Amino acid sequence: MPALAVCMVLLLAAGWLLSGHLVAGVPPLGVAAGRTATAFVVIMLIALLTPRGRTGVRTAAARPRAVLVLAFLGFFAYYAGTLLGTRYVGASRVGLIVSLLPCVTFVIGILAFREPSSRRKVLGTALAGAGAIGFLLADGAASAGAGSDGGTATLLTGGALAFGGTLTYALYGYVYRQRMSDVPALAALPAITGAGTLMLGLTVLLFVPLGGVSAADWGGVAVLGAVLTAPVFLISHELILRKGPLFTSALGLAVPFLVRVGEWGLGSAAAPGALPVLLIVASAAGVWLTVGGRRRDPAAAPAAPAAPAAPAAPAGPSEDTGTGTDTGTRTGTETGTRTGTDTGIDRSDHRASVTAEALPPRSTS
Repeated sequence: MPALAVCMVLLLAAGWLLSGHLVAGVPPLGVAAGRTATAFVVIMLIALLTPRGRTGVRTAAARPRAVLVLAFLGFFAYYAGTLLGTRYVGASRVGLIVSLLPCVTFVIGILAFREPSSRRKVLGTALAGAGAIGFLLADGAASAGAGSDGGTATLLTGGALAFGGTLTYALYGYVYRQRMSDVPALAALPAITGAGTLMLGLTVLLFVPLGGVSAADWGGVAVLGAVLTAPVFLISHELILRKGPLFTSALGLAVPFLVRVGEWGLGSAAAPGALPVLLIVASAAGVWLTVGGRRRDPAAAPAAPAAPAAPAAPAGPSEDTGTGTDTGTRTGTETGTRTGTDTGIDRSDHRASVTAEALPPRSTS
């Protein structure tokens, strides 16, 4: 589990740095469509190589309504907002706004999904959010986006776009856990990323001119999707199913600071001062408060209804799967053995964080 978390953080930071470079020469929606399409190809090929992946792909594709909602929230809206924002306010600032995802996820979980709360989580979320916002305001040396004119209106517009994308991704984490938690992430993602590719691709073809984009830039987009985005999708979804949306999104708080250090190392921004460094420490402390501590007693958290057992299939090679997050207690012999087979890790101690009453009826589409 720690290895997956660290790997995801490093890949995300590298992805933001590359995205910040690419949006200077490629329209942001072009970057979004290209990275999603490339990631779709990679994930589909991996899924087709495993028997259980092929079975799960058919299961996920049989739920078109859920697939379309997830594709819109997690790919079209998220990438459109964050990459457009990157063009106006820079990668480190957008990464910092996205790092507020735990705060957004926490509030949405309480208001819409009746997630349990605690003073520790409230304090951690508030501290992490305050540290991140303070870092944004205090670090004037951070690099600006390629389309920035330095004006307040531009900063507000870019920030609003990035926050909008962050909000939709917070919703994506909960919807994914409700509608696709019984399907391995490696099997669910081909359908979701495929639908996201169609949405972004059609938008680009209809509204975005691509003339003048160099072959080197398209190569960078391909690397962004295949090497950085696809693995993040798989890892983050696995973490969503194992640990929940809040835990997974909280890991992202480390990303903007790594991006900021990366900008300094690449020479695109000056070194951060003492105050930004102190705010980094404050945000790290907030993350620890939000996701640390003891697990709740199983009796205190009603488990979600048992997911229907997936059709039996031969066990494929071990795969680490998932871009988003936590799986409740797996009931049923087949589903319990599936998680162990696909990931090589026992999830028997997992508990659902959403009550049965909070979950809407599972859609068959």
